[in-house]
Amino acid sequence: MEQRLSLITLGVADLARSRDFYRQLGWQGQEVEHTVFFQAGGLAVVLWSRQSLAEDAGVEDRAAGGFAGVALAHNVRERAEVDHLMAAAAQAGAVVTQPARDTSYGGYAGYFTDPDGHLWEIAWNPGFPIAADGTITVPDFGAT
Repeated sequence: MEQRLSLITLGVADLARSRDFYRQLGWQGQEVEHTVFFQAGGLAVVLWSRQSLAEDAGVEDRAAGGFAGVALAHNVRERAEVDHLMAAAAQAGAVVTQPARDTSYGGYAGYFTDPDGHLWEIAWNPGFPIAADGTITVPDFGAT
């Protein structure tokens, strides 16, 4: 398998509510057959009903709530962008779970959950420069 992601699909309880939340954050997408597609750099973030996603994957929907063991991260170019985006997310209806603070790696980051409890980190990490197209390259940590 090639080392890449193509789509991240978020199971949502209310498609319109989630679509509106992400639009308030400035995301532009297309709604097609009860699914919303947002181009996000070289991959897409997709909103689809939790029930449909669970059925499609052949698993039981255990309902939202609690930590799912996954966090999505949006890295920014400047430290001040973290505070700006955290405030915009809260204004759009996000729940801030960890206010922005200095990190152990010399950066600055905070966390929020979207209306369905999907965890997002907004981070400024001086060790992960962001290219003009928005991509990051994992630095060489010298690890084997």
